[in-house]
Amino acid sequence: MSRLFWLLCLLCSGHQIVGTAVARTIHVPTPDSISGAFDFIPLSDGVAGAESLAFDSRGQGPYAGVSDGRVLRWGGSARGWTTFAYSTSYAHNPSCKASPARPGDAEDVCGRPLGLQFNGRTGDLYIADAYHGLLRVGPAGGEAKVLAAKADGGAFTFVNGVDVDQSTGDVYFTDSSTSYTRRHNTQILLNRDSSGRLMKYDARAKRVIVLKDALPYPNGVAVSADRTHVVVAHTGPCQLFRYWLKGPKAGTYELFADLSGYPDNIRRDTRGGYWVALNREKIDGADAAAGKHIVGIRLDAKAVERQEIIAADKSVTLSDVAEKDGNLWLGSVELDYVTFVDQTLLD
Repeated sequence: MSRLFWLLCLLCSGHQIVGTAVARTIHVPTPDSISGAFDFIPLSDGVAGAESLAFDSRGQGPYAGVSDGRVLRWGGSARGWTTFAYSTSYAHNPSCKASPARPGDAEDVCGRPLGLQFNGRTGDLYIADAYHGLLRVGPAGGEAKVLAAKADGGAFTFVNGVDVDQSTGDVYFTDSSTSYTRRHNTQILLNRDSSGRLMKYDARAKRVIVLKDALPYPNGVAVSADRTHVVVAHTGPCQLFRYWLKGPKAGTYELFADLSGYPDNIRRDTRGGYWVALNREKIDGADAAAGKHIVGIRLDAKAVERQEIIAADKSVTLSDVAEKDGNLWLGSVELDYVTFVDQTLLD
C-alpha cells in the first residue's frame, strides 16, 4: 500500500478544494478507544475489504462486497453477517470457499465486488465486479448474473463504481482502466493511464452505452439528486467531474471539484450533496501539513465542503461513506471491519 501511496502523491499535487466552509468535523477514534457514538463491526469468516456499502429499500443492511468474492448482509448484532450474493465462478469453484481470500489472492477467479447499489423499485442489487463486469442479483440474493462484460467491442478490465437512476432504472458505472486490472492498479497511476470509461446500462434497451472514454482512473459514481448529471470520482488526479445528462450542457464533461485527497466511492447525502470517501490526504497538502488524516468529506450540491471525517489512526483508509437514516456507515477496501457513526455527530 505504501507504494500506491507514494504514486498517488506524485500524481495528485497542487490542487485545493473548490470552496471550503467546513461546518463540523467528525473525529473517528481507534477501535480500542470506542465511544457511544461509534461502533466497529468486524467482518466475518476472516475476510476484509468492505469496499462499498448499500442498503435495500426495506432498510436492511448494510450489504458489503468483500475480499473472497461474496456480498455479505449485516443482520444486526443478533444475526451478524450472512452471505447474500456471489458470482457464478464463486459458486462453481470450490477453492473460492475453501478459505478466506486475502486481497488479491484469487479475486480474478472468485470475483471482487466493488461498487454496490440497489434499484429501490425492483429490489435488484447491481454489483460492479472488478473482474466479471456488471452483475445483478434479485431481492432474494444468491448467484448474481452478468449483465454486461464489454462495451463497444472492448471487454471490461476493471469495473469499479456503480449507481442507479431510481426513476429510469438506468445504471451508471465505471471501468477504471482498459489496460490494467485491479490487481495491477498501481500501474494505472505509475503510467498515468487514461483509458478508463464512464458507461450507462440502458435498462429498457438492455445494452451498454459508453458515455465518456479516455478517462484517468474513474472510480466512484453518483447520480445527482435532480438526475441532471452524474458525478465521477477520479482517483489519481484527486478530482470530481460531472457528466451532464440533461439540459443545455447534455453530453459534456466538466470539472466539479478539486479534492484534498484521493477519492474512491462517492454517495449522495440526504441534502442534495455528496459524501466522498478519501483513501488518503495529499502529502503536500495543507491538511497533511497540519497533521490531519482526512478520510472523508461532505460536499454540497455546489461542491462546497460542509463536513470532514478525520481518523485518529493514520493507517485507516476509507473507500465508502454511506448515509442511512441520518447515520453514517464507513467502509474500507483494506480493513476487516465496518464503522458506524451515530447521527448526533452529523451537522
